[in-house]
Amino acid sequence: MRSRTSSRILSLTLLAAAATSGGCLKRTISVTTEPPGALVWINDVEVGRTPLETDFTFYGKYDVRIRREGYEPIITSAKAKTPVQELPGVDLLAEAAPVRMHNIVRWHWNLVPLAEQSQSKEQAEKDLLDRAGALRSQVAAKPAAEAPKAETKSDPAAPASEPTSNPKG
Repeated sequence: MRSRTSSRILSLTLLAAAATSGGCLKRTISVTTEPPGALVWINDVEVGRTPLETDFTFYGKYDVRIRREGYEPIITSAKAKTPVQELPGVDLLAEAAPVRMHNIVRWHWNLVPLAEQSQSKEQAEKDLLDRAGALRSQVAAKPAAEAPKAETKSDPAAPASEPTSNPKG
């Protein structure tokens, strides 16, 4: 009788320990860029330089800004998709399970070099002059009839102007 009671108490103790020691759930966003070293803001909070990992609380849409000197800045939004074990209903069972879960959302961006940085100074100046010449040719080719005409309107509330006489002439 005593061993039966002892085993029952031990079973209840283990069951209570398992029920109260729910699993651990960790959520992480991992951000990488090519090349690395870009500064990252998520929802207007600076989180660091790539590659980086940061914890988050809620799944959904996030505003992301990425900047690195010599590269075009990226201003976009990214989504942290909810995994199956965190859907409503299932999440209660997942939290109660004595298992550690780590959900990682991975975002990656390829940075594009600035146009000025990707070519030599001489080539950039030549391209600029070519574009300016093309624009000048477009403007010169437009007939004068297409140019907007200046309109003069008289204000009816303004006093009538008197003709001026030139005493010398």
